Amino acid sequence: MTAPSRFWTVLMLGAALIWPQADPAAASEQKRMDVLELFTSQGCSSCPPADLLLGSYAKRPDVLALSFPVSYWDHLGWKDTLAKDSYNDRQRSYAEARGDREIYTPQLVVNGMVHAVGSQRGAVEAALKKSSHALAESWVPVSMSYAGGSVQLDAGAAPAGSPYRSGTLWLAFYSDSVTVPIVRGENNGREITYTNVVRQLLPAGPWNGQAARYDVKIPRALPYDGCAALLQSDKTQMVIGAAKITSPEK
Repeated sequence: MTAPSRFWTVLMLGAALIWPQADPAAASEQKRMDVLELFTSQGCSSCPPADLLLGSYAKRPDVLALSFPVSYWDHLGWKDTLAKDSYNDRQRSYAEARGDREIYTPQLVVNGMVHAVGSQRGAVEAALKKSSHALAESWVPVSMSYAGGSVQLDAGAAPAGSPYRSGTLWLAFYSDSVTVPIVRGENNGREITYTNVVRQLLPAGPWNGQAARYDVKIPRALPYDGCAALLQSDKTQMVIGAAKITSPEK
Protein backbone atom coordinates (compact mmCIF):
# COMPACT_ATOMS: atom_id res chain seq x y z
CA MET A 1 0.00 0.00 0.00
CA THR A 2 1.23 3.50 -0.77
CA ALA A 3 -0.15 6.73 0.64
CA PRO A 4 -1.00 8.35 -2.75
CA SER A 5 -3.30 5.49 -3.79
CA ARG A 6 -5.71 6.17 -0.92
CA PHE A 7 -6.47 9.76 -1.89
CA TRP A 8 -6.89 10.01 -5.67
CA THR A 9 -10.67 10.06 -5.28
CA VAL A 10 -10.31 13.43 -3.57
CA LEU A 11 -8.12 14.62 -6.39
CA MET A 12 -10.58 13.48 -9.07
CA LEU A 13 -13.36 15.45 -7.36
CA GLY A 14 -11.48 18.66 -8.09
CA ALA A 15 -9.29 19.32 -5.07
CA ALA A 16 -6.49 20.47 -7.37
CA LEU A 17 -5.76 21.60 -10.86
CA ILE A 18 -2.34 21.03 -12.49
CA TRP A 19 -0.52 22.98 -15.17
CA PRO A 20 2.53 21.02 -16.41
CA GLN A 21 5.67 22.77 -17.54
CA ALA A 22 5.15 25.81 -15.30
CA ASP A 23 7.92 28.34 -15.00
CA PRO A 24 9.97 27.23 -11.94
CA ALA A 25 11.69 30.60 -11.47
CA ALA A 26 9.95 31.40 -8.18
CA ALA A 27 10.62 27.91 -6.84
CA SER A 28 14.34 28.07 -7.57
CA GLU A 29 14.93 30.21 -4.47
CA GLN A 30 13.57 27.59 -2.06
CA LYS A 31 16.35 26.28 0.16
CA ARG A 32 16.81 22.67 1.23
CA MET A 33 14.65 21.73 4.23
CA ASP A 34 14.70 18.61 6.38
CA VAL A 35 11.24 17.20 7.13
CA LEU A 36 10.41 15.70 10.52
CA GLU A 37 7.07 13.92 10.94
CA LEU A 38 6.22 12.91 14.50
CA PHE A 39 3.59 10.20 14.93
CA THR A 40 2.29 10.87 18.43
CA SER A 41 -0.74 10.19 20.61
CA GLN A 42 -2.41 11.83 23.58
CA GLY A 43 -2.88 8.32 24.97
CA CYS A 44 0.84 7.50 24.95
CA SER A 45 2.78 8.21 28.16
CA SER A 46 6.10 8.07 26.25
CA CYS A 47 5.10 10.81 23.81
CA PRO A 48 5.27 14.11 25.77
CA PRO A 49 9.12 14.31 25.69
CA ALA A 50 8.99 13.77 21.92
CA ASP A 51 6.30 16.42 21.52
CA LEU A 52 8.54 18.84 23.43
CA LEU A 53 11.60 17.97 21.32
CA LEU A 54 9.68 18.47 18.08
CA GLY A 55 8.79 21.95 19.28
CA SER A 56 12.48 22.81 19.52
CA TYR A 57 13.16 21.56 15.99
CA ALA A 58 10.19 23.55 14.66
CA LYS A 59 12.06 26.76 15.54
CA ARG A 60 14.81 25.98 13.02
CA PRO A 61 14.39 27.69 9.62
CA ASP A 62 15.93 24.71 7.82
CA VAL A 63 13.45 22.21 9.30
CA LEU A 64 9.81 21.48 8.58
CA ALA A 65 8.48 19.78 11.73
CA LEU A 66 4.95 18.34 11.71
CA SER A 67 2.84 16.40 14.22
CA PHE A 68 0.62 13.57 12.95
CA PRO A 69 -1.57 12.38 15.86
CA VAL A 70 -2.61 8.74 15.48
CA SER A 71 -5.73 7.04 16.81
CA TYR A 72 -4.66 3.46 17.50
CA TRP A 73 -4.10 4.08 21.24
CA ASP A 74 -7.62 5.43 21.79
CA HIS A 75 -8.61 2.14 23.43
CA LEU A 76 -6.36 2.89 26.41
CA GLY A 77 -8.98 5.13 27.98
CA TRP A 78 -8.59 8.50 26.22
CA LYS A 79 -9.68 9.34 22.68
CA ASP A 80 -7.09 11.57 21.02
CA THR A 81 -8.84 14.84 20.16
CA LEU A 82 -6.52 15.61 17.22
CA ALA A 83 -5.98 12.17 15.67
CA LYS A 84 -7.06 10.94 12.24
CA ASP A 85 -7.18 7.34 11.07
CA SER A 86 -5.55 8.47 7.82
CA TYR A 87 -2.40 9.34 9.79
CA ASN A 88 -2.26 5.71 10.96
CA ASP A 89 -2.27 4.79 7.27
CA ARG A 90 0.50 7.30 6.52
CA GLN A 91 2.71 5.87 9.24
CA ARG A 92 2.01 2.34 7.99
CA SER A 93 2.89 3.30 4.41
CA TYR A 94 6.30 4.55 5.57
CA ALA A 95 6.97 1.28 7.39
CA GLU A 96 6.02 -0.72 4.31
CA ALA A 97 8.21 1.45 2.05
CA ARG A 98 11.19 0.94 4.37
CA GLY A 99 10.44 -2.76 4.63
CA ASP A 100 10.85 -2.95 8.40
CA ARG A 101 7.14 -2.67 9.39
CA GLU A 102 8.12 -0.80 12.57
CA ILE A 103 5.15 1.23 13.81
CA TYR A 104 5.14 2.83 17.27
CA THR A 105 4.79 6.08 19.17
CA PRO A 106 6.58 8.38 19.50
CA GLN A 107 8.03 7.63 16.07
CA LEU A 108 9.79 10.37 14.12
CA VAL A 109 10.11 9.80 10.38
CA VAL A 110 12.92 11.89 8.94
CA ASN A 111 12.74 13.01 5.30
CA GLY A 112 10.37 10.09 4.66
CA MET A 113 13.39 7.82 4.73
CA VAL A 114 14.50 6.73 8.22
CA HIS A 115 12.85 6.64 11.63
CA ALA A 116 13.93 7.27 15.20
CA VAL A 117 12.40 7.38 18.66
CA GLY A 118 11.09 10.93 18.74
CA SER A 119 12.34 11.70 22.25
CA GLN A 120 15.97 10.70 21.58
CA ARG A 121 17.79 13.74 20.22
CA GLY A 122 20.94 11.79 19.37
CA ALA A 123 18.99 9.29 17.28
CA VAL A 124 17.11 12.11 15.55
CA GLU A 125 20.35 13.92 14.71
CA ALA A 126 21.82 10.70 13.29
CA ALA A 127 18.71 10.19 11.14
CA LEU A 128 18.93 13.78 9.92
CA LYS A 129 22.57 13.36 8.94
CA LYS A 130 21.99 10.05 7.16
CA SER A 131 18.93 11.11 5.19
CA SER A 132 20.22 14.60 4.33
CA HIS A 133 23.36 13.10 2.84
CA ALA A 134 21.43 10.48 0.88
CA LEU A 135 19.01 13.00 -0.64
CA ALA A 136 21.35 15.96 -1.12
CA GLU A 137 21.65 15.53 -4.90
CA SER A 138 17.94 14.84 -5.45
CA TRP A 139 16.36 17.91 -3.87
CA VAL A 140 13.60 19.51 -5.95
CA PRO A 141 12.77 23.20 -5.33
CA VAL A 142 9.20 23.82 -4.18
CA SER A 143 7.51 27.17 -3.50
CA MET A 144 4.07 28.24 -2.31
CA SER A 145 1.81 31.30 -2.32
CA TYR A 146 -1.81 32.21 -1.64
CA ALA A 147 -4.20 33.26 -4.41
CA GLY A 148 -7.66 34.08 -3.14
CA GLY A 149 -9.14 30.96 -1.59
CA SER A 150 -6.43 28.69 -2.98
CA VAL A 151 -2.83 27.75 -2.43
CA GLN A 152 -0.60 27.82 -5.51
CA LEU A 153 2.43 25.55 -5.55
CA ASP A 154 5.37 25.27 -7.92
CA ALA A 155 7.57 22.18 -8.07
CA GLY A 156 10.77 22.25 -10.10
CA ALA A 157 12.25 19.58 -12.34
CA ALA A 158 14.27 16.67 -11.03
CA PRO A 159 18.03 17.36 -10.94
CA ALA A 160 20.16 15.68 -13.59
CA GLY A 161 21.06 12.19 -12.49
CA SER A 162 18.38 11.96 -9.80
CA PRO A 163 16.71 8.52 -9.62
CA TYR A 164 13.47 10.10 -8.35
CA ARG A 165 11.35 11.24 -11.29
CA SER A 166 7.82 10.40 -10.25
CA GLY A 167 5.98 11.32 -7.11
CA THR A 168 3.13 13.13 -5.42
CA LEU A 169 2.99 16.67 -4.09
CA TRP A 170 1.09 16.85 -0.79
CA LEU A 171 -0.33 19.89 0.98
CA ALA A 172 -0.63 19.89 4.78
CA PHE A 173 -2.63 22.50 6.67
CA TYR A 174 -1.41 22.76 10.27
CA SER A 175 -1.95 24.61 13.56
CA ASP A 176 1.19 26.10 15.12
CA SER A 177 0.37 25.09 18.69
CA VAL A 178 -2.48 23.18 20.33
CA THR A 179 -2.64 22.64 24.09
CA VAL A 180 -4.81 19.77 25.28
CA PRO A 181 -5.81 18.98 28.90
CA ILE A 182 -6.01 15.19 29.25
CA VAL A 183 -8.25 13.74 31.96
CA ARG A 184 -8.07 9.99 31.34
CA GLY A 185 -5.66 7.33 30.11
CA GLU A 186 -1.89 7.15 30.48
CA ASN A 187 -1.47 10.95 30.50
CA ASN A 188 -4.31 11.58 32.95
CA GLY A 189 -3.95 14.99 34.63
CA ARG A 190 -1.43 16.36 32.16
CA GLU A 191 -1.74 19.37 29.85
CA ILE A 192 0.32 18.80 26.71
CA THR A 193 1.20 21.20 23.91
CA TYR A 194 1.49 19.86 20.37
CA THR A 195 3.46 21.68 17.67
CA ASN A 196 2.51 22.11 14.00
CA VAL A 197 -0.43 19.73 14.24
CA VAL A 198 -1.57 18.64 10.79
CA ARG A 199 -5.30 19.35 10.46
CA GLN A 200 -5.73 18.10 6.92
CA LEU A 201 -3.48 16.47 4.33
CA LEU A 202 -4.45 16.71 0.67
CA PRO A 203 -2.79 15.57 -2.57
CA ALA A 204 -1.99 18.55 -4.77
CA GLY A 205 -1.31 16.17 -7.65
CA PRO A 206 1.18 13.86 -9.34
CA TRP A 207 4.69 14.96 -10.34
CA ASN A 208 6.50 13.40 -13.31
CA GLY A 209 9.97 14.85 -12.88
CA GLN A 210 9.18 18.02 -14.82
CA ALA A 211 8.41 21.50 -13.50
CA ALA A 212 4.72 21.91 -12.72
CA ARG A 213 2.27 24.28 -11.06
CA TYR A 214 -0.64 23.23 -8.83
CA ASP A 215 -3.67 25.00 -7.40
CA VAL A 216 -5.45 23.61 -4.30
CA LYS A 217 -8.60 25.12 -2.82
CA ILE A 218 -8.41 25.80 0.90
CA PRO A 219 -11.06 23.70 2.71
CA ARG A 220 -13.82 25.80 4.21
CA ALA A 221 -13.88 26.44 7.96
CA LEU A 222 -10.52 24.72 8.43
CA PRO A 223 -8.53 25.98 11.44
CA TYR A 224 -4.90 26.41 10.42
CA ASP A 225 -1.91 28.68 10.93
CA GLY A 226 0.25 27.54 8.05
CA CYS A 227 0.63 25.27 5.05
CA ALA A 228 3.40 22.85 4.18
CA ALA A 229 4.16 21.20 0.86
CA LEU A 230 5.87 17.80 0.68
CA LEU A 231 7.04 16.30 -2.59
CA GLN A 232 7.44 12.55 -2.14
CA SER A 233 8.80 9.82 -4.35
CA ASP A 234 6.13 7.28 -5.30
CA LYS A 235 8.69 4.49 -5.20
CA THR A 236 10.24 5.11 -1.79
CA GLN A 237 8.07 7.75 0.00
CA MET A 238 11.26 9.80 0.50
CA VAL A 239 10.67 13.55 0.74
CA ILE A 240 12.60 15.20 -2.09
CA GLY A 241 11.12 18.68 -1.83
CA ALA A 242 9.38 20.80 0.81
CA ALA A 243 8.22 24.32 1.60
CA LYS A 244 6.06 26.11 4.15
CA ILE A 245 4.14 29.39 4.48
CA THR A 246 2.05 30.98 7.22
CA SER A 247 -1.68 31.62 6.91
CA PRO A 248 -2.53 34.90 5.13
CA GLU A 249 -4.60 35.83 8.20
CA LYS A 250 -1.55 35.83 10.52
